[in-house]
Amino acid sequence: MKLVVLVDNNTLIDHYYLGEPGVCYYIEDEGQRLLLDVGYSDIFIKNAKLMGIDLTTVSTIAISHGHNDHTRGLQFLAKEMDLKMVNLVAHPDAFKTKIFENESIGSPFDESQLQTMCSLQLSKTPIKISPNITFLGEIPSSNDFEHRQHFGCIVDPCHHEMDVDYVLDDSALVYQSRTGLFIITGCSHSGICNIVEYAKQVCNETKVVGIIGGFHLFERSKQLSHTVEYFVKNEIRQLYPCHCVSFIAKSEINQAIPVHEVGVSLTLEID
Repeated sequence: MKLVVLVDNNTLIDHYYLGEPGVCYYIEDEGQRLLLDVGYSDIFIKNAKLMGIDLTTVSTIAISHGHNDHTRGLQFLAKEMDLKMVNLVAHPDAFKTKIFENESIGSPFDESQLQTMCSLQLSKTPIKISPNITFLGEIPSSNDFEHRQHFGCIVDPCHHEMDVDYVLDDSALVYQSRTGLFIITGCSHSGICNIVEYAKQVCNETKVVGIIGGFHLFERSKQLSHTVEYFVKNEIRQLYPCHCVSFIAKSEINQAIPVHEVGVSLTLEID
């Protein structure tokens, strides 16, 4: 698997690309080309062009969850290319209206619009989207230290009722390599350890070689301490925390397991 960071909060020194608080990863797996998320603006398109990556060859776009820093780029991609041959994979709640402090923080397109624009596949259960990569669907809670936190509200389009949003649409990808699992996340609202445990269950594999993405960890807390203990216990050696992981959290993790720097143009090759 080859993974290239097209969007992240950070840019790497001496690599002259654009960054923003968002996520977009370009992924190749045995000839198939995928994206996880599309960032907030059009910079993933601009960065891809500068890197020589042809986004018109992408066959699948997986959405980690419906917040606009992961989905808003769809409106720019729709102007750039015809999406009718693209498979868009997400949780059924991903394209519902999401509100935070009276502002819309969701996707620029709803489910009905996307059904006319692309091949839309919504699933709570795992879906294999390439020979070695699986979209995990809805993540169950499997530990007692990652409690689901609500973030704004979500609107049920059928009944037009607003409810507290526990971001049940938060999902991730897992790549099954020859040496173990590599997890690719958006924000990990579901809990990064919950995600890893579910990936292990889905793939029937106990070895996890690495993780890249947001862990949604900001302050020193019991959750952060338990997360570090989990990483150590599971001997996860390749950690690439980014996007929604604070410097404090990275520092705490780094004391137990050295973390790698992440920024736009970072390229990983995982066997």
